[in-house]
Amino acid sequence: MTAAPDSVHGGTAGVLANPVLLLGAHLSISEGLEEALYKAKTYGCNTLQIFTKNAATWKEKEPTEAVINGFEKAKAETGLTRIASHAAYLINVASAEKKKHRMSINALKQEMIRSSMLQIPYVILHPGSHMGAGEKEGIRKITEGINEILGNISGLIPRLLLETTAGQGSGLGHSFEQLAEIMAGVKNKERIGVCLDTCHIFAAGYDIRTRDAYEHTVETFGTTIGLSRLHVIHLNDAKKGLGCRVDRHDHIGEGLIGSDAFGFIMNDPRFSMVPKIIETPKIAGAIDYDRINLDRLRNLVHS
Repeated sequence: MTAAPDSVHGGTAGVLANPVLLLGAHLSISEGLEEALYKAKTYGCNTLQIFTKNAATWKEKEPTEAVINGFEKAKAETGLTRIASHAAYLINVASAEKKKHRMSINALKQEMIRSSMLQIPYVILHPGSHMGAGEKEGIRKITEGINEILGNISGLIPRLLLETTAGQGSGLGHSFEQLAEIMAGVKNKERIGVCLDTCHIFAAGYDIRTRDAYEHTVETFGTTIGLSRLHVIHLNDAKKGLGCRVDRHDHIGEGLIGSDAFGFIMNDPRFSMVPKIIETPKIAGAIDYDRINLDRLRNLVHS
């Protein structure tokens, strides 16, 4: 793969992605939603993840016609359409606190509507924490909340993806069985799926460091949830050990998962058309770690 000039938005692309390899990063929207797409193009990405609003606040923001048009223009100019939005981390649909539960349902509903207006195909959600109410009660609240949203809003474009979690505290979604149970309770099964995070599953106890361990974990996912329900993969190395239940991302190949596991994923034909997105640590001084981590992953692909 060689570098090539990029006429889009006056940028210069780095190593271009193999068109079959869907690889990207979570990118900032601080300069505008459309600017994230142009930035992704300079990295040679053909997929990306964004927040569609300030993720640190409950305040909702509906995109204006100008924002929607600018986003569509950027998609047309970059060719980037395989986009995921990540729901705000404040959202906890599993909350036992009535007010927080209702606020979370409303925030997720607004995220689904906003992403639909922007024609973003995936919305990624951390399932939530039961906060002491118990796993069964937390799962019940999640499924009821999702059913309420999907049942009351017609014409939604995005598929809602439940992200695998590390299992910190009372967090749900750290076992494939929990995710399968949540999805089993969702009535509109065509609108639900999974986003697998490598750091999270490793922290939750699923090993992928050797070929045998990797195949066992993939087989377990397949028999418990189904590989056809995996729509996005987050590629993150881990600062903490197997089964630690601690969510700490590291640079590709520098953490306790190691490069081999990412090589298995990058060359697995079962996942060739699944968008793969890094959420690794960002810029440190003059070092652009997004470019470094993306190039590391590309270099793992067998020619």
